[in-house]
Amino acid sequence: MTEPQRNDAPLAPQDPTLRRARGAVTAAYVAQGLGYAVIVTSLPALKARQDVDDTVVSILVLGVALAAAAGSVIANAVAVRFGSRTALALGLLVQAIALPMIAIPTPFPVFAAAFAVFGVGLGCVDAAAAMQGVAVQRAYGRHLLGGFFAAATAAAIAGALLVSAVALTATAAGIALACAAVIALVVALAGYRFFLREVPIDDALPAAERAKLPRAGIWVFGLVILAVFVADSAVSTWSTVYLQDDLAALAWIAPLGYAAYQAVVLLTRLVTDRLVTVIGRGRLVAIAASVSAVGCLMIALLPFPVAAVVGFALAGVSAGVLIPVTFGAAGELAPEHSDQVIARVNLFNYAGAILGAVVIGLMADWPGLGPAFLLPAIALGAILFAVPRFRSTPLPAAVAAGAMGSPDAGRTR
Repeated sequence: MTEPQRNDAPLAPQDPTLRRARGAVTAAYVAQGLGYAVIVTSLPALKARQDVDDTVVSILVLGVALAAAAGSVIANAVAVRFGSRTALALGLLVQAIALPMIAIPTPFPVFAAAFAVFGVGLGCVDAAAAMQGVAVQRAYGRHLLGGFFAAATAAAIAGALLVSAVALTATAAGIALACAAVIALVVALAGYRFFLREVPIDDALPAAERAKLPRAGIWVFGLVILAVFVADSAVSTWSTVYLQDDLAALAWIAPLGYAAYQAVVLLTRLVTDRLVTVIGRGRLVAIAASVSAVGCLMIALLPFPVAAVVGFALAGVSAGVLIPVTFGAAGELAPEHSDQVIARVNLFNYAGAILGAVVIGLMADWPGLGPAFLLPAIALGAILFAVPRFRSTPLPAAVAAGAMGSPDAGRTR
């Protein structure tokens, strides 16, 4: 008996099964963006309810990042054995369990444990959603990851608005968290049926081949993701603080830095798939990294509110373009190992997030938050050295190389 291969006959983009898979994966990105946004924007209410200080909240956020790294490892293990469809449904189910635990008043140890469980689900979905996104993109034969990530960004904005809408109600954060939990549960259950089915790596490859990963490429693309998340975390955590405390911006101006950043992230993700086709992957990466590095330099060197807001907006190009493009390129390093590669590249996400939030914070006293943005500027500039690894080979229509198949693919050995 021959071993099953991860090159089943491709599905045509107009195939209803493939369209449903694309819709289900989009829904998974929506659930992820909504759930995370609801958590972070509910932190002030949760902090007051649990009667903890900012230090405890910072430790909880750090714990979520570490738990998310563990979740990415779990996603890899599950995907290798059962396929990324199962890993993605599992991650969403874990979030659906954790969110209500966070929503209801509980003793602090239970509350902290629920945050850790949510982090595991967060990391599992981060990795598995990218696995599924790459698989669907490959099956379609055209770039789709920008659209998937745009859906997550739009959902994050909706999540923040949801928290704002219920802020004056008695249960406030609980309502928003419960809504996010229901959505995660529905997507997990429906997605397990409609996510793209793959032949798991354990079934597709001989044991001797499973460990042969493109490690150099994983490190290159992983470091690109790290650099992007250093900038993303720095802006997300410190933009409002910098404008309000260091630059003495008016109260209504201070949040505009982060708002401008998110607006640019959303807009660039909406056009990334088209831009990759028009100007090529390598050139697009170089432009995005350069523009965002200039934005961070503006923040560091021009201590004026207007310049800072413009700088934060320009910094959003990196998260908008480079995250989907990098995961897409990583998935092409070794299509037969796509899930394993993506799970490993995704781990750099959390290292970058921790560096951006913690190191920038440590530099707040000296040299100050403004000059501290030289760190993400340098990190983004270093991405230019990785540009040659972003080959601009077009995706052939409905390419079969790696991991997609019919709805029955992978059910039998």
